[in-house]
Parts: sequence; C-alpha cells; structure tokens
Amino acid sequence: MLVRILVLLYLAGAPALAQTLCQPNASNGYRVRISIKTALGNQAYEWNENEMFLFRATMAFAMRRCYKTETYNVDNIIVCNQTLRVSFWFVVTSPENSTMLIPKADVEKAVSMSRHRINNAFLLTDRTLEFLGIHPTLAEPVNPDTPPWLIVFGVVIGAVFAGIIALLVSSLLQKRRKEKGMMEDGQDEEDMQVKGVENGNVLDGIYNRGFTDDDRFTKL
Repeated sequence: MLVRILVLLYLAGAPALAQTLCQPNASNGYRVRISIKTALGNQAYEWNENEMFLFRATMAFAMRRCYKTETYNVDNIIVCNQTLRVSFWFVVTSPENSTMLIPKADVEKAVSMSRHRINNAFLLTDRTLEFLGIHPTLAEPVNPDTPPWLIVFGVVIGAVFAGIIALLVSSLLQKRRKEKGMMEDGQDEEDMQVKGVENGNVLDGIYNRGFTDDDRFTKL
C-alpha cells in the first residue's frame, strides 16, 4: 500500500517537476524548430505525440552515443512549450538524478555528433530541423578502410614504377633512332657509289670489247 502511495505521489509530482525544469530560455535548454511542410511538400507528415516520442528517443540515443558510460532513456528528455507550428524547448536530465539538468554544452556536443542521424529519423535537414543555438556541423569523420600510410606508399611505388617504365621507353626510342640513323648513313653511301658509276667516274673492271675488235682489224 505504501509503495502505491509513493508511486501515485511521484506520478502526480512528475509533471510539476518537469514544468519546473523545462522552461523557455532555460540556461540548459534548447529550442527546436521543425519545418516539415517546407522539407517534404505534399509528402509532409503530421507532427503528433508519436513523432515527439521519436524525437525524445533519438535524443536519448544521441546522449548515449556521446557519453557511453551513462544510460539515458526517453524519460531523461523533457519537452515543454510545444506550439502548433512545431517548435518546442527541451532539456536533458541526469540518469542518476532526475532533478539535475545536463549542462548545455554537453547536450550540444551530443547533438553535433549525431546530427545527421537525428535528421534522417525525420527525413529532414539542418535547415528544416533546427536546434537554435547549435550551428550545423559536418558528420563525424569516417575512418577509411585503407590506412593513409598504405595509400601514400602505393602512390610512391606507383610513381617509381612509372619513372622506370618511362626511362626504359626513352632508352628504347633512342636506340631505335640511332639504328635508323646508321641505316640512313649507309644508304647514302651506297647511293653515292651508284651515282659515281653512272657518271663514268668508276670504270675499273669494265671490259671494252670495242677496242679489242679494232686492234684485230688493224693487224689484218
């Protein structure tokens, strides 16, 4: 019986406690502004209690992801001052003490780390799901599967092999050019000899039958 009374008292006092902790312009609170119609147009969905529960769940996920030693739940995300144009304030309470608020800087760190995951949960972007006071940030860097040093090593080895291939090709081309030049020089010499024979400059070894016949008739 005593336990039931305590539970009822807690349930009755919880809304009042939440109202005290979460207030507009609270030092540890953030205002959220959502523009579903602007983002999705005719495919816009209605913001209701289910969507708000999803927001609180994603914020609890973000806090857990950032601070792995703390177990945050939906109850640690308190929302207040919700408007029909989908804007509201929220604060985060400590898992160990529900009356103690998490500092604003810690909440900002968690939001920045999981910003893209929160946006994806609602099909929105940084411009259509705004955490006023938290600047849009890039997603956390992704560690590449291949270590950077291995990539640099591969580039260097590739450059070395490319240099060796270029050197071999250059040497081969020079060798071919040299052989071609020698062949052209030999051909020029042969052409000069042939031209000399045609012009009568080289007559050694040619048999002239005309002079032989004349000598024979003279003797007769």
